[in-house]
Amino acid sequence: MQKLTRAEEEVMQMFWDRGPSLVSALIDSMPEPRPPHSSVSSIVRILEKKGFLRYKAYGKTYEYYPSISKKEYSKFSLSRLVSNYFEGSVNSLVTFLIEENDITLSELEKIKRQVDQDSQNEKVN
Repeated sequence: MQKLTRAEEEVMQMFWDRGPSLVSALIDSMPEPRPPHSSVSSIVRILEKKGFLRYKAYGKTYEYYPSISKKEYSKFSLSRLVSNYFEGSVNSLVTFLIEENDITLSELEKIKRQVDQDSQNEKVN
């Protein structure tokens, strides 16, 4: 999997949030000033070439949809972050997050309970 540029990631976020979309519908949902159709279309085609999007053709109209889930890309990005900035140590990442965000012991316990609960739910499913 390849790392996305900032613009590519913004467009992918829209697809992950909206689901299948036409480029024109994506642009219509963007705040003003909207980028040119050609710019968004170019980014979408790059995402398709990188394997992040697929499409269904309806004549000359293409409806694009994600082929990689947000969770898959999140795992990839987090793995790169841990590898590149924390010498591959998840413990270093968690320690950094705790220190930078002044997380209290009770908040940490709450997080652990949530992780345990999520883990149990995954085993059931």
